[in-house]
Amino acid sequence: MRLDPHLTPEQRELAVGIQAKAKPMSYGMVLGLPLAFGGLHYGFTRGPIGFAAAVVGVGLLAFGSYSLVQMRGPRRRLRLVTADAWRSPAAHLPGARKAAGFAAYLNGLLVLLSLAGTGWLLYKGVGWGAYGNSFGFGALMTAAALPFGMAIGAASTLPQLLQVIPAGAKVGRSLYSIIFAPATTVAGEGVKGGEVEQAAVGIGTMLICSAAMTLLKRAAARMRGEHPGPLRAGRD
Repeated sequence: MRLDPHLTPEQRELAVGIQAKAKPMSYGMVLGLPLAFGGLHYGFTRGPIGFAAAVVGVGLLAFGSYSLVQMRGPRRRLRLVTADAWRSPAAHLPGARKAAGFAAYLNGLLVLLSLAGTGWLLYKGVGWGAYGNSFGFGALMTAAALPFGMAIGAASTLPQLLQVIPAGAKVGRSLYSIIFAPATTVAGEGVKGGEVEQAAVGIGTMLICSAAMTLLKRAAARMRGEHPGPLRAGRD
């Protein structure tokens, strides 16, 4: 991932350290989830060798989790040197408080969208036949873990926003952008295949994400006291 060119040397050093820990965490999770769930499925439906794969998967998940724990220190230090991670000096202003509450509602919607995405994947897995074979089951659980993790991430921003901390809005924008990317694929495939319902869902999700990202950007600015006026279209 490309680093923000506006980072200070201290922030850049911490960000590079976090990225270094993020790689083993990602490998552990991406490889561990399908091995753990797929291995258990194979063990219960085919043979005991699947349980051996599940043990390897659990080990990889433990490795990824350990890397995640190691990231906590650098992330905490990075927050200490990032202005948006602190309560806004404009928190006493009505406009900033309203913007924070509005951002909290948008991130709450993000939690619901992410959980809906998790449920949709688990439901569609029936039609895909993912529950009938170990490889498909492992892949399905890995795919469903992404929106579920996003729901947890979005929920963790709500206490920040209630304290008028602009970082919560920035995290929400990043998470909405992640949803926007697969929504374009869903819309494109729906249009290409003549699936009106799929295309409508994809396009609708794209519009929701675009609007939410724009509004969260404005909310963050108002939380910093840059734009004390009310949120409304046409103003940044």
